[in-house]
Amino acid sequence: MERRIIIKKHGDPDVMQSDGFELSAPLEGEVQIKHTAVGLNYMDVYQRSGYYPMSLPTPLGLEAAGEIVALGEGVKNLKIGDRVVYGGLLGAYATARNAPASRVVKIPSDISDEIAAAALMKGMTVEYLMERTYKVQPGQKVLFFAASGGVGQIAGQWGKHLGAEMIGVTSGPKNCTRALELGYAHALDRNSDDIIERVKQITNGKGVPVVYDSVGKATYEQSLRSLATYGVFVSFGATTGEAPAVAPSVLQHGGSLYFTRPTLANYVAARTDLEHSANRVFEMIQSGKITINIDQKYPLEDIVGAHQQLETGTSTGSTVLIP
Repeated sequence: MERRIIIKKHGDPDVMQSDGFELSAPLEGEVQIKHTAVGLNYMDVYQRSGYYPMSLPTPLGLEAAGEIVALGEGVKNLKIGDRVVYGGLLGAYATARNAPASRVVKIPSDISDEIAAAALMKGMTVEYLMERTYKVQPGQKVLFFAASGGVGQIAGQWGKHLGAEMIGVTSGPKNCTRALELGYAHALDRNSDDIIERVKQITNGKGVPVVYDSVGKATYEQSLRSLATYGVFVSFGATTGEAPAVAPSVLQHGGSLYFTRPTLANYVAARTDLEHSANRVFEMIQSGKITINIDQKYPLEDIVGAHQQLETGTSTGSTVLIP
């Protein structure tokens, strides 16, 4: 009997329950994966809490790595024993599962399962944000909120590799020091710094060409007022609640600004885009240009504690769940 985490109602972390289930053989086009590491993402909080309403009851989790133990009919280019990882498939909080072969990718031999599970969705998020949503150019000053989180830590290193002067916003002296070690040229403390004023100082009053903001409501004004003329406001999360609606006149008077709300699902919907994004993440890890920091590990059965730490903002880097 396999185990998985499900919810029967939306709410706080304690609505999550461990559930035993019989896993059927994979269908045509599917592979069966025995999980070895499960990634934790803020999207999981959105789905559990009901911020993104879901049909109930439902399993949770979107990202995991493991070994293929069975193949459905018609599966090509994958075999039993392959180590694979996936992101964006509901039901990852489990000891094993069946998954569409078209949505999994092989893990390179020099990358561990835990690193793959911790890095895939966060790394692909940074890839699409910085290389496709807004193509960061060498010499540009880039403002990135939540610099201490899993996505933020990768973004600092990725941006530095692209030649950008990264400005990270985090909380507390310890996290600021860590941000500077992970590619950020400037680390702003949201607890003590006037973010808008500090950005003006760093940019000689011009503002930045792009802001990446996953915080939402609490940082909307700071992001908007930190932009240069023609600047791009990339809102890709809402950990403090949905950002306010943006009136066209606000963009006009702010300097002919642009506002976008992208999502990873669109950027990796096509198999070719998924492979491109995943391979970019793997290449960045293999070349040493980014380091993936797994700062927390939890047994899968301790999922409530993992969510509590993530939701309160006391975790840093990436968190991995061990089935």
